[in-house]
Amino acid sequence: MLSIVAGVVVLAITVAVFIALLPRHGKMHRFVGTEFEPYVSVALCAGTALGLTMLLSGVLNQLS
Repeated sequence: MLSIVAGVVVLAITVAVFIALLPRHGKMHRFVGTEFEPYVSVALCAGTALGLTMLLSGVLNQLS
């Protein structure tokens, strides 16, 4: 059960960070065009993968 909750929390944090990084009022985020831009996208992908993996692991653990 802890894996399911942790997976949902990680996914929620990742979605919140993604929404915070979206353009606002016609302005791009300050990371766009910098050397940190690829790291931010990798971190978002890793957060999504981690959250989904934890969620799936928790669900499969509950079924067995």
